[in-house]
Amino acid sequence: MHQTPSRNWQAFTRLHFSGETRLSPISVEPDVTSAIYTTQLQAGLGLVAETKALLDLWIPGMNTGELQEVARQSGSFPMITARRLRNIVTECFAPRYLVSGASPASHLKMLMASVPIADLMQLMLLFTSRANPILGDFVREIYWPRYAGGYQQVSNEEARAFVERSIDDGLTSKRWSDTTVRRVAGYLTGCCADYGLLEKGLRSNRRILPYRATPTASAYLAHDLHFKGLGDNALLTHQDWQLFGMAREDVINELKRLALKGHLIVQAAGDVVRIGWKHQSMEALCDVISKG
Repeated sequence: MHQTPSRNWQAFTRLHFSGETRLSPISVEPDVTSAIYTTQLQAGLGLVAETKALLDLWIPGMNTGELQEVARQSGSFPMITARRLRNIVTECFAPRYLVSGASPASHLKMLMASVPIADLMQLMLLFTSRANPILGDFVREIYWPRYAGGYQQVSNEEARAFVERSIDDGLTSKRWSDTTVRRVAGYLTGCCADYGLLEKGLRSNRRILPYRATPTASAYLAHDLHFKGLGDNALLTHQDWQLFGMAREDVINELKRLALKGHLIVQAAGDVVRIGWKHQSMEALCDVISKG
């Protein structure tokens, strides 16, 4: 799996576990390679409803062109032009959900009928952030530090400053125009609103909403990283957890809660953590989750 490197930073997240609020440091490993930010979010932000509709139509083995044609003929997108639908399928749905053998699409399709929309939205955030490194870094570097600092809002101006710093840091293939910077800033806050981190609506300042990883999202991410080959201790500090404001100790505590649900076994002694994995594949995990 491609891991998007983040610039060196340290954030603190205010999380609510066991009725307590505490600040947890998030440590980030140094950059190894450079991630290139793009403007691909301009093709579509969270697209929660559209993603669900496309998952309904998609079947394993269906490629992008076939999905586009099936979607066009389905009547499920009466208010969307053929050109817009093509952009949604090729520029949004495919890079997010038809990668890695289309496993994201397969897993979401298995879960979609039985889990709450909040669970699906958190998994969509995960896949969208992997496909769009600029979004993942924005959540890690801007959203969570402001959440932890007790701020009430995230503004488009703060998003714009983040984009400008990213350009200065060489994270784009070329410098963007002021118009592009302004638009991308709006895409970032709008996408966060679509996925439930910020309030929705057309506004330049968005209220920060309470946000915490659901058990389904946590179970999925832990097993996904495991089956991608990460060792137990490396898994605990993977940057994908930071999308949910979680540092190593938070992840350990979350895994212990998952153990109580029978998903895995956790043994922690000092700095060493061993995890016993009960599910033999991602499909087996999704099957168990979908059956409640």
